[in-house]
Amino acid sequence: MEYVESSSTDPRWNLALEEYLFTGAERSKDYFMLWQNENTVVVGKNQNVAEEINEEAVRRFGTAVVRRMSGGGAVYHDLGNLNYTFITDTDRLSEIDFLRFCRPVAETLRAMGVPAEISGRNDLTLGGKKFSGSAQWIQGGRVLHHGTLLFRSDLDRAAQVLRAGTKRVRSNSIKSVPSRIVNIGSCLPERISLEQFKGELCRRILGREAPCPLVLSQGALAAVQALKQARYDKWEWNYGRFPRYETTKEQWFPQCGFLTVDMRVEQGVIREVQLLGDFFGNGGVEELAEVLVGCRVDYDQVLSRLRTLPVSWYIKNMEPEGLARLIVS
Repeated sequence: MEYVESSSTDPRWNLALEEYLFTGAERSKDYFMLWQNENTVVVGKNQNVAEEINEEAVRRFGTAVVRRMSGGGAVYHDLGNLNYTFITDTDRLSEIDFLRFCRPVAETLRAMGVPAEISGRNDLTLGGKKFSGSAQWIQGGRVLHHGTLLFRSDLDRAAQVLRAGTKRVRSNSIKSVPSRIVNIGSCLPERISLEQFKGELCRRILGREAPCPLVLSQGALAAVQALKQARYDKWEWNYGRFPRYETTKEQWFPQCGFLTVDMRVEQGVIREVQLLGDFFGNGGVEELAEVLVGCRVDYDQVLSRLRTLPVSWYIKNMEPEGLARLIVS
């Protein structure tokens, strides 16, 4: 099994590297990869981003939002979290098998004094609290299994960026299941660094000391960069792959009154919108709603559209920034 260690903390690069190893690297070899992302929400392939993130917190913290190729739920990554990936052949061409890969990780942690348990379909837990979730992607007789290992992650930030706001969303996408989470580092019998933990994990998974990471050729690095640019850098993949959904956002503004935004969205673009509430204003608020049709559900784009009209004329005392935040929340 080849060991791959990413030196990047860019989630777009790391997901592209995973995809390259899975679909483009030498198939006669198996791969084990360790990697970290900085301040990122990674959503599953079949999820609606609007249902999984707190948009206001994501903007405030500057959190990246990236979609992966595997299914499953949304997870938060930071530099206190370690991600692992197995890539190997499978003789069950379409059967998801989490136990095959979760078991060696759990056994490794138990050997380090952490009483890890495999829970549900794809989680690792400590005392009923989750520290690892995993997902799989199967294609062409190969399986990619990857998971998180919360070591000393910022659990408060994780709760904020993943917490649903006041919106109500109606869609057919796959929703994440909220879980109580815990850091591995707080459960170790002795305090060790994440680097020490990574080294111990490598030694036990690969069965050898200080494995030498695989060095990718310039051609391979160029292929990873091409995948990153073609898929993971694109809004259309990360956000625009929304299913069709309807959503209702509600908020009380002290200077304006109560405002409800009803929207129908397709592939991340507003197709219908109504602005309702007990606010005062001039003219027809339908004119304000109409300017939003065809706009991405993106704060900067929504704000740019709203600034083409005098928002406070239609909704007395309403600032375009406040309305934009509600629409994308």
